[in-house]
Amino acid sequence: MDEKTVSKLLQFQKSELTEHVIYAKLSASPKSGKNREVLEKISREELKHYQFWKQITRRDIAPDRFKIWFYVSIARVFGLTFGLKLMEQDEEKAQDSYEEIASLIPDANIVYRDEVEHEKQILNMIDEEMLRYLSSAVLGLNDALVEFTGALAGFTLALQNSRTIAIAGLITGIAASLSMAASEYFSTKSEEGSGKNPIKASFYTGVAYVFTVSALVAPFLLIGQIFWALGLSILAAVLIILAFTFYISVAKDLPFKKRFLEMVTISLGVAALSFGIGYLVRLALHV
Repeated sequence: MDEKTVSKLLQFQKSELTEHVIYAKLSASPKSGKNREVLEKISREELKHYQFWKQITRRDIAPDRFKIWFYVSIARVFGLTFGLKLMEQDEEKAQDSYEEIASLIPDANIVYRDEVEHEKQILNMIDEEMLRYLSSAVLGLNDALVEFTGALAGFTLALQNSRTIAIAGLITGIAASLSMAASEYFSTKSEEGSGKNPIKASFYTGVAYVFTVSALVAPFLLIGQIFWALGLSILAAVLIILAFTFYISVAKDLPFKKRFLEMVTISLGVAALSFGIGYLVRLALHV
């Protein structure tokens, strides 16, 4: 084999060993619980893949320590499903390389099919509270972004004072978060067989709402110039949408671009409409 082919095989070998260590570390975590068995199984298979490539290259190679730290940290902070699916996206990028090598090493296709099967196992077997209650968090976050971005835009033009806007925003936001949490509690309680705890569902909804409200109100507490504060608040909304849409797109295998553009368009559209309403109210009431 030429040097270019050997280099690719060594990359595959390093990747398999790295992922073996990642799965092993996550399976050993006290939080792995009922997911431990599937994580240990995939870890063993990744080690077999490493040994397969090693028989061909006849070289030892060290795992990627940074990649291990990065994906283990991501999985522990943001959940197993998100962290591991994010990692498995690298395998999809390697598909062309596997197909190219398969012309020289037919068994390479078996290794690639195993990698695809890993993703199915992760999707079907990992049970995670964060993912089960993701819909509740999405409800709180989406409602806060659409409703509250518009409210702040309206308050900005109607009230013309950053502290007053912040106070009005906090009162409105906290009241709305309690209302949304209560609504999610009763909604979940009425859904028999959903597998979700109504109290936990309401908690996730309320926390997501309060987090969003805090991020959007913060610029008005820090900056006296109301229009700069509004601009930063809208920027914060776009960044929250970006981060959360990316999380959902990875964890739930949903298209990122379409969902992001749709949410940004709705939120900014409501903000622009509310800004106009605030202007009309100001003129009508001579505030």
